[in-house]
Amino acid sequence: MEQLKYSNIFDAITDDPVEAADLKFRADLMLLLREYFRGQKATPADICQRLGVPQPRVSELLNGKIDKFSADKLIGFAAKLGIRFYPSVVKASRGKPMKIKCDVSVLAPAA
Repeated sequence: MEQLKYSNIFDAITDDPVEAADLKFRADLMLLLREYFRGQKATPADICQRLGVPQPRVSELLNGKIDKFSADKLIGFAAKLGIRFYPSVVKASRGKPMKIKCDVSVLAPAA
């Protein structure tokens, strides 16, 4: 029996690499938000207020219900918390390949 190896679980559950990348990105954003709130020692009520969503949505977020949130919605949540993403291209030089990087900063939360 052949053993299959995947770099992440989403490659295993879909044959579509675009869908797998989207799922992985959303999962990463959800983990980022969950860890942010843990670091803030935020209660579910605090999270409801800061994100402007009802408690059931907070529960879905904290429990990793990826299918309930689009990448756009998760990026919007991050923006409400003052988390900004700055993707950029590092040009190729002297035989080195082009790279893509993403800086992240935490600003004062949006009002």
